[in-house]
Order: sequence, then C-alpha cells, then structure tokens
Amino acid sequence: MAKHKGAHRRLPVQQLVVLSIARFAEPIAMTSVFPYLPEMIESLDVPPDQVAAYAGIAASVFSLSQAVFAVPWGRLSDRWGRKPAILTCLTGTMVMTVLWGFSTTLWMAVLARALQGVFNGNVGIIRTTVAEMVPWKELQPRAFSVMPLVWNIGSIFGPMLGGALSNPLGALPGHVRGPNAGLLERFPYVLPNLVSAVLFLVGITTGILFLDESLETKRGQRDAGREVGKRLTFAAKKAAFKVESIVRPRGSEHERLLKPSNMPNEQLDEEALRNKESKGPAQPPPSLKECLTKQSMLNLFCYTLLAMHNIAFDQLIPIYMHYPEQDHSPSNPDFVPPFKFSGGFGLGNQSIGLLFTLYGVSGMIIQFFVFPPVANRLGIVKCLRICSVAMPVIYFFIPFTSLLPDQTSKKIAGFLLMLCKGVFSTFAFPCSTILLTNSASSLRILGTLNGIAVSVSAIGRAAGPAIEGAVFTIGVQRGYVIAPWWLLSAIAWLAAVPVFYIVEGAGFGGKTDDEMEDSDEEDEEGEDEIEEPTSNRVGMIQTAAHAGAEVDDVAHEERYGSMMPLSRTNTVSSNPFSDVEEEDRPAGTPAATPSRRPSRRESSARKVSRKVSIPIGMGGMSRRYSSNLGHSFGSAGGYQ
Repeated sequence: MAKHKGAHRRLPVQQLVVLSIARFAEPIAMTSVFPYLPEMIESLDVPPDQVAAYAGIAASVFSLSQAVFAVPWGRLSDRWGRKPAILTCLTGTMVMTVLWGFSTTLWMAVLARALQGVFNGNVGIIRTTVAEMVPWKELQPRAFSVMPLVWNIGSIFGPMLGGALSNPLGALPGHVRGPNAGLLERFPYVLPNLVSAVLFLVGITTGILFLDESLETKRGQRDAGREVGKRLTFAAKKAAFKVESIVRPRGSEHERLLKPSNMPNEQLDEEALRNKESKGPAQPPPSLKECLTKQSMLNLFCYTLLAMHNIAFDQLIPIYMHYPEQDHSPSNPDFVPPFKFSGGFGLGNQSIGLLFTLYGVSGMIIQFFVFPPVANRLGIVKCLRICSVAMPVIYFFIPFTSLLPDQTSKKIAGFLLMLCKGVFSTFAFPCSTILLTNSASSLRILGTLNGIAVSVSAIGRAAGPAIEGAVFTIGVQRGYVIAPWWLLSAIAWLAAVPVFYIVEGAGFGGKTDDEMEDSDEEDEEGEDEIEEPTSNRVGMIQTAAHAGAEVDDVAHEERYGSMMPLSRTNTVSSNPFSDVEEEDRPAGTPAATPSRRPSRRESSARKVSRKVSIPIGMGGMSRRYSSNLGHSFGSAGGYQ
C-alpha cells in the first residue's frame, strides 16, 4: 500500500512569534481607551448627552485617516519591503499614543486620533506578511489566526490597564487644575498611554533584531538589525552552553562531544548571497484591475460591513454602560416600555474595564476550545455565514438589558450578550481574512489587495461610530435608546447578504489531488529502486549506480564499513551546539564540520524518501478540504 508523501510544511513559528511581539502593543493601546473614553471626552468640557457623538467623531477621524493612508502604506511595503513599513508604522503609532494621553482639549484629542490612523496602515501589511510566510492552504487557518489571537490577548490587558491606570487621582470632569498641579493631575489619562509606549518600544526593538523580510524581492538584501539579532542569539546560546558546562559534571561519561567554536568572522553569508543572486528583476506594482476580481470585491464588501458594525459595537457599548440609569417608575413620562426608554447602566470606568477584561479572557478561552473543533467540522465559509446571521440578532436585544430591575442583573445580561457577540467575532474575522487572501490571483498582489481592504474597511469603521454616536445622542434625547442598536442590527443584516455569494478560492502553495497522487507514485517507485536488496557486491554497485551514487562510495563503505555512532575517538567538531538552527547563526559563522561526507547514495535516498507534514487534527482527511479546517484562533476584537 502506497504511503502518502508530500512536501514537509511547517508553520514558521519563530517568525510568527516575533511578528506577534512586535504588534502586541497595538491592541493594548487601542482597547485601553474603551473604559475611560466617555469620561475623558466629558472632562474636555463636553455635555454628557453629547459624549457619544464626540466619541464617535474621535473614532471616525482615526478610521478616515487609516482609509486614506492604508493603500500608500501597502504600495510602500511592495516597493521597500514589509519590515521597514511595519516598523515605521509602529513608531508613528507609539508617538501619537503618547500625544493622545497628553491631550487637554477636544480638538487636540481628535488630532491625535487622526494621526494615529495615519500610522495604522500596518494592519494590511502584517496580514500580507503572514500570507507570504505561509502560502499553503492547509496551514492558513492557524497562521491567519495568530494576529487575531494577539489582538484578543491584548484586549485582555488593554481594558485592564485603561480602567486601573486612568485618572488615578479621581479628578472629576470640569475640575479646575491649579498651576502647581502634578503630572497625573494635569494629564489624568496619560499613564495607560505611557505604559503602551513602553510596550511599543519592546515590539519595535524585537522587530528590528529578529524579524525577517518576507517580500521576495528583498529577502536577499543585507539587514543590519537582523545581523545584530543573530549575533545576540549566538552569544546567548554560547553563554548558556558555558553555564551548562559548569553546572554539569565533567566526567568522561557526561562531557559533551561538541566543543564551542570561535566567535563568527566577518565573512558574508553565502546563503544570503545565493538568494540575492537568484532574485530576478523587480516586477511592476499590480494594477487595480488585477486586484479587484469579482470574489475579491465581494469579500471586500463583506469585510467592510463586518468591520463597520463591530467597531461601532465596541465604541457604543462602553458609552451605553456609562450612561446614567433611568427612573423606571410609572410616573416617569419618558419611560414607556417596551420601546420608549433611554437609560443605561450608570457604570464607572473601572467597572467597564473589568467587564472588557472578562470579555477578552472569555474570548481567548473560546478561541482555544471552541473555534478549532467547530471550524474543523463546519468549514470556513459556513462558519462565516452563521456568524453573519447571529450578530444582528444580538444587537437587536442589547438595549432591553437596561429594563432589568437592578445594576447587577444589567451587568450580567450585558456581559452575556457581549460574550455571545465575541464568540461570533472570533469566528468571523479570521474566516473573512482567509477568504479575502485566497481570492487573490497571486501573492504578488497581496500587499496592494490588503491595503485596499484596510482602506475600504476603514471607511466602514469611520462611518459606523460616527453614525451610531449621532443616532445614540438623538435617540436618548428623544427617549429611544433602542434606535442606535436597531440601526446597528440593520447594518449587520445587510452585511450578511454578500456572504452567501462568496466562494473560497484556491489559495497559494498547494498541490492538487492529482499532483499529490503522481508524487506518491514517483516516491514509491523511487523507494523500490533504492531499497531493493542486494546479495553481492555487483548487485550493490548496480543498485547504487542506478540510484545516482558513485562506485567508489560503495567500495569505500564495503571496505571500511558504514558510519559508526558518535564517540570520543571518532568525532571531531567545531560546532558549539548540535541543535543550533541555521537561521540563528550570524552571518559568516562557519557550520559544524561533519565527521564524514555523506555519499550520494544517502543523499539520493533522502531526496526520494520524503515525509508529509499533517497539521494537528487533520490526519485521515482529504487534502481538498484542508483549507476549511479550523485549527486556529480567532478574535473577540474586530480590527485584525
């Protein structure tokens, strides 16, 4: 029976971790705003019944700036590389986050949010980077869920920081600050933003030292930051080896056979030179016609509306919870249920921060234990369709939580509805991202396509909070808090329509079933030829010659025997570690000298006898449906 063989494919775990660390500060900076945003807007001399409108404006200018600059950032990354664009965006976002914390007027805060949006174009660039790292469909669900997972983890710590560190002195809105006021009294909301800036510095430094360039035309170029990172890694491993050699006994049975080598020399990395020489001339940027196919446009429309109602929800729910409770007595003429009522929860920023923290924690648990088996069973497209239908139903029932008799029951009901919405967001965003990526005709257009996706979705993210904030203000003034939520439900129903016309594309990097069968047959024939037993010297030489080996190699093995196990008498090495990966070795570092050059027969056997990499939980399933397997983690947020 033939064995199933194919290319050995693995997730680039190290690079995905580096990319995650580089981006980790971004969701913290974004979500830390939610708990104190209504209070901060009110402290800037805005009336309480207009807080929602101005909070929507602050969110809208961010998204509008992102919409204008996302495509230029994508084009820039196509030309100069993904790594420089990502690091530049992170640096700009860090500076504008600090400026937001130091805002003392409403228009200064709005300007800071607009400038944050200018440098937030790395959303599409990071998505493109992941697609270039992992072009194989069977690994895409897990790969494309890494950034949503990072966002969800950040959404745990962000509201926690925002609720705990904002306004630590308890300054009331409208409080007059004297000339001798301290830093935290003059700028009560700067502390969480300073913590975010420190995390940005950690991410930027990590990216400079350890992030590889993924753009094909730039991979072979010299990267000074990466070279420093390799040297630091090498030095750290060498120091660890020395510590281990001191701790371990140095008897004959415990002494390592491989000794540390000298420090790396200054020679150029031969592999980098080969990559550089193999690259062809740079191709021109893709045209819009290449990017905007029918399926791409459907996915863009779906993703835009999905982002629109999700960011509107995340912006509106803390304002709704912060809004004062309404008197439910029969004598109140403005309280006429089930439609005419205008109360909220009356919660402070710390209570809202706690709810958002629990929201993020529960979302991460759902990612680990619910999303993988369900997406594995239902598939990417079906999951997105279910989510698109479920979310408008949740929006419809949220305003009725304010009719509950006490604040505790309101918080419990509101959190349960938030949790349900988070489940469907966890599924929807990675599914939509995978479908959008697989709708592209080639990897070359992904940078531009994702830039377009960020731009058009940013229009939705700008329109959603602005419209919902204005409708919330008008609704509570006229006694109808249900107005913004039912409008949000209508937008979500509209977003569900194009989902039923989306078809999953072929993706990149995979073989068809016929190609896999042909590869299996060739592998089986090659193994039969190489593993054919030989009973004498002539048969062995003929078999080796047929497999591509030289007669001298076979005669050498017959005379001196095969390779013996490593021992102190037959092993000489200059490599300090047996498990140092090649990518961690600095440029110019000589590799370990093997004790014996492998024969061509061994090389041929290794080439023919290949092993297939089966993602976890995918054994025994058809390769055709591998892209629908949900071994991934989504996001309870909505901006990945």
